[in-house]
Amino acid sequence: MEEIDTIKRSGGKILWPEDTTSAINLQEALKAGVVIAPLKRPVRYVAGVDAAFFRDRIIGAACLFKYPEITLLDKSHSVLPVRFPYVPGFLSFREGPALIAAIKKLKKRPDLIIFDGQGIAHPRGMGVASHIGLLLGIPSLGCAKSRLVGAFREPGKRKGCRSALRFKGRTVGAVLRTRDNTKPLFVSPGHLIDISGSVEIVLSCTRKYRLPEPVRCADRLSKSIKKALKDPSRDRNLR
Repeated sequence: MEEIDTIKRSGGKILWPEDTTSAINLQEALKAGVVIAPLKRPVRYVAGVDAAFFRDRIIGAACLFKYPEITLLDKSHSVLPVRFPYVPGFLSFREGPALIAAIKKLKKRPDLIIFDGQGIAHPRGMGVASHIGLLLGIPSLGCAKSRLVGAFREPGKRKGCRSALRFKGRTVGAVLRTRDNTKPLFVSPGHLIDISGSVEIVLSCTRKYRLPEPVRCADRLSKSIKKALKDPSRDRNLR
């Protein structure tokens, strides 16, 4: 693809649009490169990522786990200026630069990334998991707490129960119960993985809480960095 080739020729530098018209054009151009297919290689390292905001800055957080043991190996974060407004459907342009920076700081390259957001369950099939997974060339999936698009039937109440998330005549993800009698999560493949593989990874990474452990870890990390930014005496090494 021309956009990915341009990034490679520029030494990995990614240019981020700052308005919705340019962002839509980029999403439409990039989505042809998204591959939804079974994983090709075994997963040994899974990263969970999440973001938080403090004033005009965004905090990207990444936690790396050994898989399938779900043992924490590493944490990283980045703090960057916010360059894109909050607009539903454009999460990757707002959070992407900080998330990519945090992922690249991990000591090991993850074999798969779980995003607190959407994959192909998105108006243009290019949620944050698809976008960032494609740019990095890493299998990725979205695991969101709320629905962005699609219709579904409520799944059963027990952990592992699921139903199809349908949008514009096709299945774009699964509505998955990750804990008995709790609200389901909206799981969709991002890039280089399929729906069943995404569900399997999420369930394998979920322990006693609703969220998969890698995403839960990243959520806690981003919030702790935010607290430290509010009170610099907590950690003077954040900047």
